[in-house]
Amino acid sequence: MSKSYSKTRVLVECALMVAIGTVLANIKIFTMPNGGSVTLLSMLPFVLVSFRHGVKWGLFTGLVNGCLQMLLGFWAPPTPTFIYFLGEILLDYLVAFMVLGTAEFFARPFKNRMVGVAVGTAVAGFLRFMCSFLSGVLVWGNLNEGLSAWTYSLVYNASYMLPETLITVVGAVLLIKAAPQIFDRQYTKA
Repeated sequence: MSKSYSKTRVLVECALMVAIGTVLANIKIFTMPNGGSVTLLSMLPFVLVSFRHGVKWGLFTGLVNGCLQMLLGFWAPPTPTFIYFLGEILLDYLVAFMVLGTAEFFARPFKNRMVGVAVGTAVAGFLRFMCSFLSGVLVWGNLNEGLSAWTYSLVYNASYMLPETLITVVGAVLLIKAAPQIFDRQYTKA
């Protein structure tokens, strides 16, 4: 297999995963009033890229997806400075989706592949939650009078990110049980 064919194949697979993730992101189980929703496995394609092609490709695919998500539905609260606006772009879109590509890194220490997939997927979901949580504290501030921004952001973001992460972990475990070869690392000449 030639070098260009390998890279082309990986790029096409990553593009397909972005497309699948976008479709799944539009199948919402429930939506929160100020953004965020529980979807039908929309994070799974990005952790799958990480397991199949490594963290580098996972981060790249997450970045592309974050850019696409901004194009499809970007909404920003009025921000006092450009730094706040940049923080929102990074924490709510770019870094939030890029961290899903780290799943394979956190799965490496586990000899049992299924346990590694579950842990890697859970940690990647937790990192995405942390992006949303920090964005809620640093950019969005307090949207509910009476609660601190820290408390509000924790409760608000956990209310949709925890179910989203659990659904993704269950989906990944069921998928590796049904078709473990899908999670096999695809070695390409780089």
